[in-house]
Amino acid sequence: MSKKIENIPWSKAEADEVYHISRWGDGYFDINDEGHLCVLPNQDENGPRIDIAEVLEEMKAQNIPFPIVVRFHDILRSQVKVINETFREVIKEANYNGEYKGVYPIKVNQMREVVEEIVDAGSPYDYGLEAGSKPELLSVLAFNDNLNALTILNGYKDEDYLRLALLGIKLGRKAIVVIEKFSELHKLLKLSREMNVEPMIGLRAKMAVKGSGKWSDSGGEKAKFGLTIAEMLTAVQILKDEGSINALKLFHFHIGSQVTDIRTIKEVMREGGRIFAKLVELGAPLEYFDVGGGLGVDYDGSQSTNDSSVNYKLHDYASDIVYILKEICDAEKVPHPNIVSESGRAITARHSCVITNVIDKIETSFTDYETQKVPGEHSLVSNMRELFDSLTIENAQEIYNDALDYKKECLNAFRLGILKLEERASLETLFWKITKKISSLLPEMEFIPDNLYDIDQGIAPQYLCNFSIFQSAPDLWAIGQLLPIVPITKLNIKPHNNGTLVDITCDSDGKITKFIDINETKNLLPLHELTPNEDYYIGLFMTGAYQDVMGDLHNMFGRLNEVHVFCDDEDPTDFYIEEVIKGSSCENVLSAMQYNPEAMAYTMKKNIDRQIASGKINPREGVKLVDFYEECLKSYTYLKN
Repeated sequence: MSKKIENIPWSKAEADEVYHISRWGDGYFDINDEGHLCVLPNQDENGPRIDIAEVLEEMKAQNIPFPIVVRFHDILRSQVKVINETFREVIKEANYNGEYKGVYPIKVNQMREVVEEIVDAGSPYDYGLEAGSKPELLSVLAFNDNLNALTILNGYKDEDYLRLALLGIKLGRKAIVVIEKFSELHKLLKLSREMNVEPMIGLRAKMAVKGSGKWSDSGGEKAKFGLTIAEMLTAVQILKDEGSINALKLFHFHIGSQVTDIRTIKEVMREGGRIFAKLVELGAPLEYFDVGGGLGVDYDGSQSTNDSSVNYKLHDYASDIVYILKEICDAEKVPHPNIVSESGRAITARHSCVITNVIDKIETSFTDYETQKVPGEHSLVSNMRELFDSLTIENAQEIYNDALDYKKECLNAFRLGILKLEERASLETLFWKITKKISSLLPEMEFIPDNLYDIDQGIAPQYLCNFSIFQSAPDLWAIGQLLPIVPITKLNIKPHNNGTLVDITCDSDGKITKFIDINETKNLLPLHELTPNEDYYIGLFMTGAYQDVMGDLHNMFGRLNEVHVFCDDEDPTDFYIEEVIKGSSCENVLSAMQYNPEAMAYTMKKNIDRQIASGKINPREGVKLVDFYEECLKSYTYLKN
């Protein structure tokens, strides 16, 4: 029988020190008195609180299976308001003469429900949308119907793309076509004459300044998109010669997503501001200055230049943009332009999380095997047992070194046929017992030797979670993006284990072994002991940017079930589930891979009918087997709770 684990009370401050909720949560997340993670949709400690555990209970009552994506749309709406209000506040205090005209780049999360909420929340601010492809442009034209809001059109463009942009202008939209490649300018001018509509044109510059962080290579002189200084000057001259110079409305640059260092923002603004001012002096009637994306999110809470963090706040970002641009424009005696930013990650990241139920715990070290001395056992086993019996805090390093040697000798002896299988099992069990005992002694040591410092990693359990990293957290797997990961409940109880997470795919890469910490990443996450017949849920937070739309169908695990949660201060729970969107069924993903589920079901029925005809399966059982197969086709792709 497993030893009963004593529950040791844990304070909110202690839990926060481990999971750093107050640092990455930006006031939207907290721990309540029951030890449950909760959402503060208004960033107000005294305002409404949504207990995530209560959301999960309501889901279970509605028979919505895990894993799930939970969208807190109030956070999404709040972030739209915050970025607009912050820029307005800075513009006012700086006596800046232009306005803020932000746009949301839908590539960050193209889900219709997300775009609709952003458009609605941004309506009072004339907050627009940005598209970077033909399908995105089709959706933006349909949803961005605010005639005062901008529609920024980036990406490489074919004739259909440009015609759609001009269609937008015919409909009264402020659809600005950003020239990324010089040849696009000639195509656009030709089509505009053909369609008898004056285009709205932007020029994207290749900046000498490179970004900071994982995406720094997307900027600089070798960037994939943009025009050189010479190309921009040529474009201005062509527009003058064509009599279309008044169509030139916007100057744009982009130095990469998740810019980690505020100094990069300062540098690129000084370069971009000068280019803008010089173009205006040359007769370009530019009205908009588009700083692109790059506004970062502090995923790990370290407030540093780590790839998963930023060393600035939104107010710092807005201030540097406004004040530096004002200073340059005043010095060059050109009008202050309207400021555009394409901040998608900062808008969407916090509103969404993935919550998975833990299926099981995989122990790396098995210590329940019998290790009592038996007559005639090999001396290696006896020696390992003596090490275990003599282990103290004073000799732990020496014992561990000797244990490693005996374990190595054990493997060599087994390969030569000297050691029995049972003896090998006993010796390895004793080794894991030694390792676990040393691990328990580490907190008492004044100094931890180097070879013992990471001993926990060798014995850490793996928590088997009912989800696919490749579907629900692709950036975590592909580029090492860190995400905050926190148990949903038991945050008032000290975790007993330090473990890692593994998903249910049959891929060895389906694991999480890096977790956020203040100074550096940590390889293990404190987690609670699993209790029989009690659910244990783990949340992956800040998944609202990119993760929602970049997941693949590895192992044919499909999209997750979604619940959309809204705050309701009049409700006893402070929330209501506004919508439930079903995830992929098995037949959905099979169809996506060019299978025909109906034909598959028909083939299986014929096979079962043949077995019935041969007498190997009785008719009643055959009907049940056919029904079972067809039910599985219609079922969720993930494990049943």
